[in-house]
Order: sequence, then C-alpha cells, then structure tokens
Amino acid sequence: MERPKVKRAENTLAAALTPRQIVEELDKYIIGQFEAKRCVAIALRNRARRQMLAEDMQDEVSPKNIIMIGSTGVGKTEIARRLARLVDAPFIKVEASKYTEIGYVGRDVESMIRDLTETAISRVKAEQTEAVEEKARESTEERLLDCIFPVPRSLQRRSRLKEEDALDEPEEDDDGVLQLPFDLGPDVGDEAEEAREKERERYLKTREKFREWLREGRLEEKPVEINVRHQSMPFVEIFSPGGIEEMDINFKDMFSNILPNQTKKRRVPVSEARTILMQEESEKLIDMDAVITEAIQRVEDSGIVFLDEIDKIAGRESRHGPDISREGVQRDILPIIEGSTVTSKYGAVRTHHILFVAAGAFHVSSPSDLIPELQGRFPIRVELKSLNKDDFKSILTEPKNALVKQYAALLSTEGVEATITDDAIDEIAALAFQVNESVEDIGARRLHTIMEKLFENLFFDAPNLEKKHITIDAGYVKAELSEIVKDQDLSRYIL
Repeated sequence: MERPKVKRAENTLAAALTPRQIVEELDKYIIGQFEAKRCVAIALRNRARRQMLAEDMQDEVSPKNIIMIGSTGVGKTEIARRLARLVDAPFIKVEASKYTEIGYVGRDVESMIRDLTETAISRVKAEQTEAVEEKARESTEERLLDCIFPVPRSLQRRSRLKEEDALDEPEEDDDGVLQLPFDLGPDVGDEAEEAREKERERYLKTREKFREWLREGRLEEKPVEINVRHQSMPFVEIFSPGGIEEMDINFKDMFSNILPNQTKKRRVPVSEARTILMQEESEKLIDMDAVITEAIQRVEDSGIVFLDEIDKIAGRESRHGPDISREGVQRDILPIIEGSTVTSKYGAVRTHHILFVAAGAFHVSSPSDLIPELQGRFPIRVELKSLNKDDFKSILTEPKNALVKQYAALLSTEGVEATITDDAIDEIAALAFQVNESVEDIGARRLHTIMEKLFENLFFDAPNLEKKHITIDAGYVKAELSEIVKDQDLSRYIL
C-alpha cells in the first residue's frame, strides 16, 4: 500500500514549484519584501516535501506557521493571497478582531475552518462542473429541442403502445412456435405503420434543422416553456449559545429529503433557458460525495488560513490586569492551530496540516505579548519593511497589474489614449510618500487614493472629450494634487 503513495508524493514534488520559482512568481505582483516571500516559499515547498515521506512520518511533520510583522499596506495580505492562488490551494482570510468584539458571545473560532471547507467545496464543484460541461451541454441541447419542437402526440402514443406490448408479449411453446389465442388474419396495420414511420422521419429531419438553428444562435430570443425544479423551504429559526455555526445538522438536506421536489413552468428566452437547464444537467452529473471527499482532503493537506490583525488579540494591557476577551480568544484559537478535528456539515476536518499565516502591525503590542503556547505555534517570524519612494515607483509600473496600466486601460474603453510620463510617476510616488509621512502610513494603499484623485476629472469628462490623446506629466500632477498635499487638514480627508 505504501508504494503508490510514495509514487504520488514524488509526482507531487516534481510538479511543485521550487522556492526560487515561487519568489519569482510573487515578484510579478508584489514589490520588495524578499524575506517574507522567501519564508512563505520555503513553507510551501515543505508541504510538497512532506508528501514524499512515509505515512507515519507525514503525520509527525507539522506546518511551520508564519507571523508577518508590518504596517498596513506593505503587502502582507497580498503575499498570502497570491501564494494560495499560485498553488490553487483553499484559502481564506479572517480578521482575528471579529472574535473579540463581543467576547465569547462573538463568532466561534472554528467557523474559520468551516468557511475554508466551504471555499474548497465551491472550488472542487466548479472543477467538476467544467469536467462534465460537454455532457451537460449535449443533454441541455436535447431538452431545449424538446421544448422548442416537442414530439408529436401520435409518436408519443405509439412509443407507449410498444412498451405496453413488450410487457404483455405472449409466451412461446416448447417448439419455439408463437401460440396466439386467435387467428389475426391479414395484417391491416402495415399501411398505418408505414405512415407512422414517415411521420417519424419528418419529425427527426425537422428536429435536426432546429438543432442547426440552435447551434447557430438563431433561436436565442425565442420564448420557450421549461419545467424548473422548485422546493419551498420552511423558515426555521434556531437559537443556540454559539450561534448557528455550531449546529452540525444540514437542515437544507434534511428538508429536501422530507419535502418533495416541485416543478413550476417558466416562460423564458432560449438563452436564459440554456443557463437554467445547463445548471440542472451539471448537478445531475456531479458526484457530490466525491466532491466533498476531495475538498476535505485539499483543506487538510494544502489549506491556508490568513489570520489578519492578530496583534489586536495580543494582551496589550496585561501588565494592568488580565484581558479576558483577548486571552480567551487566543486560547480558543490555539487548539485549531496546534491540530484538532472540527466538525462541519460535510464531515470532520483535521487542522493538523493547515498552514496558518498570521499578520499584524504590532505598533503597540509585540508577538511576545501573545500567550506562550500560541507563540510556539508560529516558529517563523518575518518583518516587512515600510515602503519608500522607490518602492512606490516600482509598484506603479512593474507588476502585471500595475496601477498605471489599470488606469490607462480604463480610459481606453472610452477611446481615450493616456500616456503617463516618467516624471509624472516620480511625482506621484513622491506625493504618496509625503502624505504617508505627514498624515498616516498606510503603505501602497495611499497610491490608490492619489491615483483616484488624479484621474477623477478625466474619468468624468472622458466620454465627451474631443482630444482623444492625453499626456499626464509632472506639471499635470502638481496642478491636480499639490494644493491638496500642502493643506494638511484637507489631505487628511481627501488623500
């Protein structure tokens, strides 16, 4: 039994990106922060390495969770999100502070694992839907043709008669001779049968013509009447100390087994009917048990939970007295991180090998303010550097989704070609850095406010501009923004 597992693990490692390749991919979207990228790349590669080990050793190797320390807007969330997207792993971002707003009456910490499982279920289901798309499209086409050009009543009646005759077929005697209770005489139904056969051929020929029109898109606006499954769900209100997420019962599935599925007729265009029927046919072809099994396995082996604002639950006032709310949530989170089994409506989910990436600014508190047990579960700590003017320049131009490219593309939809010069980019970066220094450091997010204010007039006037080529230089940037930046009180509200 071990040999196929080792083979699968080797294939997993061969298909996985190397740490250097992971960093290179992250560099396409995130500027700087090499140390943080290096840490997450090693953690990701170690997951693939763990798959190479024997089964008993796999359970012993736990993921090396990470704490990212840095102010807002330096790339903490983006690193974790891009990392999960890079390896197509189940990913969820949760705010640690939402578990402390109303203390223990707040949301159950186990809900983060349930939400992660829901994310994985949706992703695997989407993959399965894509896999059965061709079969679903064929079935949808047949159902649409039945709605557009239904089978004539005479042919429907004839097919039912044949089925009944097959059930009442008389038996043969020992010699293989068919024994009938009376003599039929000459067969007077041959002509009628021949007429029905001709009618059937005409029907099939016409049906194929409609099929051709349907594929060419000539019937998209034609209204058709379809039967849509409709199930009236009763309203059930449940009160429990921990909220609805602690309830293990899937009430939707329970009531679907009790209440019969009802169908109602809807008259919709063919284009809309295709979407409805395609969804129904896809659901028929998908094996939900296999989807759930695959999703839970992905969560357990490759799930990533990004726990943001972890500094908000650090016991900052512990020297003045115990903070029950913050320490209580830390102790609730601890079993999830160190490895436990969370019950969801899809089954039990083990958290032993889920990677937890925590992040926080830690301006007032520090990681040492966390309870010692929780500190020990985050062995890797990396500090992200604040962004300077040169970083802002790189963010504006270098990434695949650079802001300069985005804003130019938005204007191009109106037929306006915008050219942003190098000196304009220098000026934007300088203004963003200046506002961060004088008002509050929100990192790269400041660029969004600067760029939005800079392009505000262009976006408003773009549909009516006679001049379709616009050059944005340093002078234009200064004219639009310099007065706002100089006025400290105004920049607090606008930028």
